[in-house]
Formats: sequence, structure tokens, C-alpha cells
Amino acid sequence: MKIINAGDRIMNTWVYSIPEGFVMVDTGYPNKLSNVEKRLASHGISWPDVKYVFVTHAHDDHVGFLNELLGRCPDIKVILNPASMTVLRRGQNSFEGGYSTLGAYLFSGVLALWGKGKHLFPPLEERFDDRLLFITDESRRALEGLLRGRILFTPGHTGDSVSLQVGNVVFCGDAAMEGYPSSHHVTIWVENVAQFGRSWDTLCEGGAETVYPAHGKPFDMGELAECRSFVDSVKLRS
Repeated sequence: MKIINAGDRIMNTWVYSIPEGFVMVDTGYPNKLSNVEKRLASHGISWPDVKYVFVTHAHDDHVGFLNELLGRCPDIKVILNPASMTVLRRGQNSFEGGYSTLGAYLFSGVLALWGKGKHLFPPLEERFDDRLLFITDESRRALEGLLRGRILFTPGHTGDSVSLQVGNVVFCGDAAMEGYPSSHHVTIWVENVAQFGRSWDTLCEGGAETVYPAHGKPFDMGELAECRSFVDSVKLRS
């Protein structure tokens, strides 16, 4: 399986190969479509090669140009948790929860300076609804066949968070993170600490060897197990 990163130092946009073409895990921030397009082209990949977008959750850095992409590419389908739809229609992140560490809280000020503090993105238009493939109990197995992977429900960062395990790697979105301003791989924003911890249990028990987060470099799954107890000590700041 070929895995490339079409994102940047802030946000990873993982793309992996399937027999029919490629699956893209999340998009990126609004107005980043051309950047991702150029990085794909550097690997010999064009938009018609991308068959599916797998949405890990509805935050501005993960679905920022999803609406624009669907307008540009009439054949791409989106695989997502139906619980993501409220935020996708609104075009703004949920602000339920809080920052997981003091460093994360201070980093929020940097995001505000970058103009990212309101966490806005273009809402998903209803005209694209026929290209949405929702993850349900009935559809899950068929969608896993399309993705050549296993869908894991990993809420905590957000209520709609899902991960995708493909072979011995797992694309976890923001169910875990690597590097500053996270601590012990805990994502800077958490809606529900108890759910977040249980989702780490799900990831650790899934059998993958390597975690591919949306932020930071891939890391060994064993590190999550080592840091698991830290999650229970997290006190959210808002």
C-alpha cells in the first residue's frame, strides 16, 4: 500500500492506494485545495484518481475545502459518520469541550492570530448529498470493503470522530496527536475525556502497529499504550 502526505506541516492529508485509485483521509483547511492538488501532482496523482474522501470528523482543518472539492470533482464520494452532518451544514466547529493542557490553551491564541480562531469553513451544500456514503450498522461492512480497511468509532475529540485501520496502520484523525502543543499524544481539544480514553483503548486493541495522526509524524502504537494513564488525568480548560 502506497501512503503519501498531501498536506503540510500543520495538517496531514494522508492519501493511500486502493486497486481503483486512492482514498484521501480528510481534506485540509479552507483555501488549501490548490496546495493539496500540487502535492498530489508531485506524486503523479490527479483528482480523478481519488475515489473516496474518508472524513474522520467535521472540523475546519479536516473538511475545510470538502464542499469546494465536490464542486470540482463530480466523481469523488465521501464516506463519513452521519453525526458529522450538523457541523458540516453549519460550517463551523462545535465548541463543546475544552483544551487538554495549558500549552494547548495558549496555542489557541496563536490560532486566533492566524485567523483560525472562529473555526469557520464553507458549509456542505445539499446538492452533494447523493455523493455521501454514511457509516451505519447496515453499511459499515460494504464501506470497509471499498476502503480496504476497518472503520473504528473513536469519539472523544469530537462526538463524530472515526478512525480507519488499513493493514497495520491506522489513520486516527484527531483521536491522537504527535508533537507540540499536544502532551502525551493527547489532542489539544477534547470534548469528552472519558470517551477519548476509551477510544485509545479501541485503537490499542485494534492490532495496528503505526498511528498516522492528522497532526504530527506517524508513531508507534505502543506509545499510546504507554501514555494511556495520562488521559485519565486530563482536566479541560475553556
